[in-house]
Amino acid sequence: MKIISIKRSDPKYPKNLRDTYDPPEVLYVNGELLPQDEAAVALVGTRRPTYYGMQACEKLSYDLALYGITIVSGMARGIDTAAHRGALKAGGRTIAVLGSGHDNIYPKENKKLYEEITKSGAVVSEFPDDTPPYKWNFPQRNRVISGLSLGVVVIEAPKKSGALITVDFALEQGREVFAMPGKVNSLASEGTHQLIKDGAKLVENANDIIEELEIKLKKFLKENKTKENNLLLDEKEEEICRFLTDEPKHIDEIALESKIPVNKVLSVLTQLVIKRVVKELPGKKFIAPTRR
Repeated sequence: MKIISIKRSDPKYPKNLRDTYDPPEVLYVNGELLPQDEAAVALVGTRRPTYYGMQACEKLSYDLALYGITIVSGMARGIDTAAHRGALKAGGRTIAVLGSGHDNIYPKENKKLYEEITKSGAVVSEFPDDTPPYKWNFPQRNRVISGLSLGVVVIEAPKKSGALITVDFALEQGREVFAMPGKVNSLASEGTHQLIKDGAKLVENANDIIEELEIKLKKFLKENKTKENNLLLDEKEEEICRFLTDEPKHIDEIALESKIPVNKVLSVLTQLVIKRVVKELPGKKFIAPTRR
């Protein structure tokens, strides 16, 4: 583990963060910060997300990373973890901001994720390496998450979520604030829905963010060559998809609702899984995560 320190006066210090009020005097970095990280968007949310929240976050992160946008988050459990993983799966860049020193990776189960991020991005902290993950460190680190980014996207946040603290910093720093809606009766999305009521831009997909930040992102954007969102489905595949939702559904239930024999349903679902339109879960359950 090679940690370097970057002072605020150093040319390598992130431009977005330097331009904020009261940025950290020193950043301790494992990995590499690059000039293109100026085109960064933060994805934040609850540590206790629903399955829908995790899938929606990972897909949004994946799609943004394909456009060359750096994904910033806090490497916490839940939404943060999904944000980093989405960017990594796309072969993109991601930056994790710790609420502790590098010698005290938190949560411990994300040690492997920490190592993966350092290979294709950076893990940063304003705290010396031996600093424990004190609870009061995390609100402080949230200003760095928003400061590194051009905009902050909230995906599933209860009314008193720490992610909303990041929003407060984002507003103070003049950043754009986005929110992804959840289910109307979901406690995990109460805070996100309130943000939308208060004027946050509603986000359904990566294009919603890119359109809003287009001027700032223009010189960094890559052409997204993925065909994942434009796959042609045949008639049977489209029919089966109509019986799938963002909640796991057993194959017998799908067959019953569609009135198609189980063996034929399984054959079609197998093709949909290969096309990455549908995901298979343990116990012969299937889900169609955020087809957009």
